[in-house]
Amino acid sequence: MRDIDLIRLEVMKNAFDTIADEMALILMRAAHSPIVRDSMDFSTALCDPEGQTLAQGVTTPMHLGSFYDAMRHLIVRYAGDVHEGDTFIGNDPYAAAGQHLPDFYIVQPIFLDGRLVGWATTVAHHADVGGIVPGSNALGATEIIQEGIRVPFLKLEERGRPDAKLWEILRLNVRVPDQLTGDLNAQIAACGAARRGLTELMTRYPVDEVLAYAEELHDYTERLTRAEIREIPDGTYRFTDHIDGLGESPEPIVFEVAVTVAGDAITIDWEGTSGQVEGGVNTPLPFTKAGVYTALRSIMGSELPNCHGFTRAVTVAAPLGTVVNAVYPAPTGARGITGYRIIDCVIAALAPVLPDRVTADGPGGASVPAIGGWHDGRPFVFSETLMGCWGAALGHDGQEGVPHMGANQANVPIELIEANFPIRVRRYGIAPDTGGPGRQRGGHALLREYEFLGESGVLTLRSDKRDFPPHGLDGGEAGSGPINRVLSGDTERTLPVLVTVPVRLRRGDVFLHVTPSGGGWGDPLTRDPALVLQDVIDGTVSRAAARARYGVVIAGEDRPCLDLAATAALRWDGRRMP
Repeated sequence: MRDIDLIRLEVMKNAFDTIADEMALILMRAAHSPIVRDSMDFSTALCDPEGQTLAQGVTTPMHLGSFYDAMRHLIVRYAGDVHEGDTFIGNDPYAAAGQHLPDFYIVQPIFLDGRLVGWATTVAHHADVGGIVPGSNALGATEIIQEGIRVPFLKLEERGRPDAKLWEILRLNVRVPDQLTGDLNAQIAACGAARRGLTELMTRYPVDEVLAYAEELHDYTERLTRAEIREIPDGTYRFTDHIDGLGESPEPIVFEVAVTVAGDAITIDWEGTSGQVEGGVNTPLPFTKAGVYTALRSIMGSELPNCHGFTRAVTVAAPLGTVVNAVYPAPTGARGITGYRIIDCVIAALAPVLPDRVTADGPGGASVPAIGGWHDGRPFVFSETLMGCWGAALGHDGQEGVPHMGANQANVPIELIEANFPIRVRRYGIAPDTGGPGRQRGGHALLREYEFLGESGVLTLRSDKRDFPPHGLDGGEAGSGPINRVLSGDTERTLPVLVTVPVRLRRGDVFLHVTPSGGGWGDPLTRDPALVLQDVIDGTVSRAAARARYGVVIAGEDRPCLDLAATAALRWDGRRMP
């Protein structure tokens, strides 16, 4: 299409975006499980006939970047056998380009007058898909067979007729079948909204014109992306990071990244990264790509459309058999932690040349506690993606109460936890004196304390950054690591960051989790004393920490105030210290 009306292109882009966002709203409102409905661990996208993403719902970036690979699997597998009324389901990382088994894709083709004109695509993290632990986030799994039910792309509905046998198989293999079927039906409803939205658009404008503008949107986005990349100085930028390791005797898992900028193209190479492990933190290559795309998208200033064209200027290389490009039978249940680390590594590698576009390191994504068992004669599974804060930026402190950029998710409200599960949340708030000191302070950690009220249960946990805490930038200090404790009667037990052996819970046991915090930016002794005073007034920094970490002396018992003379003297002494 040679003649492009830029206003019409913007109209089409916003129409595609609106369809994807409507899908997200419908899925959230119709979902049954807290992890989908309240944590919003799901994603939606509208794709063109080739399976290329045209628009993404405002949900989880780490899901969205892998849609294209999943769609290629589906399109190749069902070439010549895609019909109006079909609904496809799949979750397997190796047979459906999935990410981990809890993430089920529900996909529907969109037809108009017998012609395939697009695809409605969703992915949602289901509360449980079977396997050896409730919640199916088995860090101790040694192979994917142990993690739950594996589904290649199959037809859940064919020409509008549900496959009752497949539905029955799914229900029989999970602990909370009503939540599974409820969330799958919510995904199907979201796809239905996309079908209606796209067909309505194509009755307003000619089909070929809409598809031509869809193609142009990819090309336009590619041009914008390449222009953004040209603003980054050519060169190769490296960073090394770690996941603490699995279980009681963790061995660090190493991430080596080399980011090479050459003109208008960028290559992300993971040579030197640890090999895949016998534990659920491995990730398939599509998920690694998604993490890379998320990181790069975050440092680009233009209002880039969220479509496939962005990815054309980006090459991702990852050695086969590594933790970032796992091969069968590697387990992938807790692959999210690796995705977050992928994003953090790329951001850190680019920090020296793009200091005004990045932040210091944060808590490494969500902590994922899962508590499951039996209560009142019925099974239950509670899990959530517990988000906390960010690291400091060049121009402001790290934020609290926000998700990692890789997952636009939320913490489950206390009222909903207590109303639906045998759990009482005893404490929930900000943990003082945790943010990494700096001229700009890192975001403070978040704490939650859960009391188990059920008859019997088990706890699993995914967290990180105890041995390798969130780093600061430009002289900023590291943030704090996580705290994981179970109190049972008079006994207190400290848990690993990645719990590979489920912890048995009895009625009255209490689990305390404090997330990692954010790293600081700049010399803490250059922080504005008035900002330190405000933190003390807010109760997020103690007087002792103000003095020890920032060289700020707070006077006044009832009404805290600055002692400027003592502060100046203390900071002068601090700078003279070797």
